Amino acid sequence: MKKLDMLYEGKAKRVYNTDVEDVLIVDYKDDATAFNGLKKGTIVGKGVINNKMSNHVFRLLEKEGVPTHYIEELSDRETAVKKVAIVPLEVIVRNVSAGSFAKKLGMEEGIRFIAPTLEFSYKDDALGDPMINDYYAIAIGVATREEIDIISKYAFKVNDVLCKYFAGIGIELIDYKIEFGRYKGQIILADEISPDTCRLWDIVTHEKLDKDRFRRDLGNVEDAYQEVFKRLGIN
Repeated sequence: MKKLDMLYEGKAKRVYNTDVEDVLIVDYKDDATAFNGLKKGTIVGKGVINNKMSNHVFRLLEKEGVPTHYIEELSDRETAVKKVAIVPLEVIVRNVSAGSFAKKLGMEEGIRFIAPTLEFSYKDDALGDPMINDYYAIAIGVATREEIDIISKYAFKVNDVLCKYFAGIGIELIDYKIEFGRYKGQIILADEISPDTCRLWDIVTHEKLDKDRFRRDLGNVEDAYQEVFKRLGIN
């Protein structure tokens, strides 16, 4: 497989065309952003951790029946993936009050919900990725009812699998953001699952092991990412 021209560069990744039909190469960067790009910085080693963790988790989810864009890990920072048309929705699942949810509802952080929540945000940086519901998404042509139902089913399946998995390595999955794409008539999981896109707390001490350490200037950001990586036991 040969890497060709760069198709897209985002906040955390570069995406390249290849000489293989419907296959792209994702290259993970150490760049860090928060608050829709208003805060910028670097987390040394983040690209390697996010690449390897995402691939590890995608392989796990594939075994549990969740189709993903993952094809093959090419190097510490690069992975071959299926070329999908991203559904312009950020899909957010929350198990415990934290971040914007806690602030919006005037709740303390750390309150476990009676049931997990599911919310959608319309992917548009210029608008600040506004929160919408499934009726909005259908009305503006972002997704069909069938696609919304499939996305919702997979989102909760991901939650079931990962809550158990992370608990097994002493981590509580507080919430996370995932994205889906269309691939040959199928909805599949895409993008990444990493400390950039998940809130991960130590199950005993509740220490934050994710990008909140960067967002909130808590310090020891690289150490937190490395701690998650170490617990995952990935080579």
